[in-house]
Amino acid sequence: MGYFSESLSTALDLILSFDREVWETVLTSLKISLQASLFAALFAIPIGIFAAIHEFRGKRLLQQVLNTLMAMPTVVIGLFLYGLFTRQGPLGELGLLYTPTAMVIGECILILPIILNLTLVAVQSADPRLLPTLQSLGANRMQTAIMVMSETRLAIVAAVVAGFGRAIGEVGAAIMLGGNIEGFTRTMTTAIALETSKGEFELGLALGLLLLVIAFFVNFILYAFTRRAGS
Repeated sequence: MGYFSESLSTALDLILSFDREVWETVLTSLKISLQASLFAALFAIPIGIFAAIHEFRGKRLLQQVLNTLMAMPTVVIGLFLYGLFTRQGPLGELGLLYTPTAMVIGECILILPIILNLTLVAVQSADPRLLPTLQSLGANRMQTAIMVMSETRLAIVAAVVAGFGRAIGEVGAAIMLGGNIEGFTRTMTTAIALETSKGEFELGLALGLLLLVIAFFVNFILYAFTRRAGS
């Protein structure tokens, strides 16, 4: 118990003293996760709205595939992209491996099915009178999509927040694609996993506490948006 209390005290000191290594790692995590969430949202939201407001063959299969991809282990994504980005891979000449760009791509692929599926569900759960009303008013596809997005904006924002929460806690693909390079690709999750294994428990604990704080605020925001969307 004494070891843990001393480690906790040291971890709090690292946080409150704004230790450069700790806060640099936090900022790197936030930067990569925010970029991945933005790019994933730019693709997922339009596709999700289109899939929700149109009937087409394979729509049910698409939802089943999305549900499967939401549960895909992150190391599988990391392994696939590692094979593409390694020097012997087809994209090796781009030099993406062990860079923030590779991590953003990995996290974007990881959370894209989450945002897409939640957007699709949000639109399908909207007022059933919305689409018939827009059609009766003569709205074209673009106008319909814009109005649907406006009516379901809170649920869509909640979907993006959920994707960000998944990205910030990602570890498997982040280690494989980023390599935990200090000041460059070191994120909170990779640092916790690797630094603790090297005996730097206090550093890992400090990052773990900050990750819990971020997770709390993400879930609080998600709850607030979900509650407002349902009211």
